[in-house]
Amino acid sequence: MTVSLLVDVWVADEAGPDKICILEVPSGHSDLAGFERTRTELWGSPVVRSLGAAFLPRLAEGDLWLANDEVEAFAAECALLLTNRTKIASTSGYREDYIHGRLTNMVDAARRAIQACGGVVVW
Repeated sequence: MTVSLLVDVWVADEAGPDKICILEVPSGHSDLAGFERTRTELWGSPVVRSLGAAFLPRLAEGDLWLANDEVEAFAAECALLLTNRTKIASTSGYREDYIHGRLTNMVDAARRAIQACGGVVVW
């Protein structure tokens, strides 16, 4: 069985200050962020790091939890990687359309998180 890496939006739960609620992915959107192995082979790869990515390489060490005040910077990082997807594909072994699809899902989640005054989790 292949385990997938997902990107979701979280918000503070009314039940208490240490509680969160993961929002459902709206119809027509996707929460796919890669396979488990993309933590190191893609998002933590030397080429992604060389482009100045700071958030996604952290997936090589564990899940990525981003607070609301980090979401815009995360979206900007994803946009930077999108513009460099050809370079990333040529060195990572992942197809350009695969990289595009996963990064687009992350940007979409970031937009939804900003609208909801929430954060993003990639896990």
